[in-house]
Amino acid sequence: MLVVHVDVHVKPESIDAFIAATLENARNSVQEPGIARFDVIQDQADPAHFVLVEIYRTVEDTVRHKETAHYVAWRDAVAPMMAAPRTSVKYTNLFPEDAGW
Repeated sequence: MLVVHVDVHVKPESIDAFIAATLENARNSVQEPGIARFDVIQDQADPAHFVLVEIYRTVEDTVRHKETAHYVAWRDAVAPMMAAPRTSVKYTNLFPEDAGW
């Protein structure tokens, strides 16, 4: 499993639109066979700060995800909403060893 945390800071006036676009992307993403989990979390202290927690079955599944129509639509829709470029950190899942996601 590959776990990716995508750190996003949006413009305050774009929070609601970002949430709507991101939830639509997440709903479609969890339908992909290569995505085990896709969480959208919002910082309680800073509502314009979000983290997307994406869990992929393989590294190749990350590539396939970025080729989907829903990802491309999300990427293009949220680009002007960004207060700063989004960043990501990739992690290797160690436990649970056989989560079955």
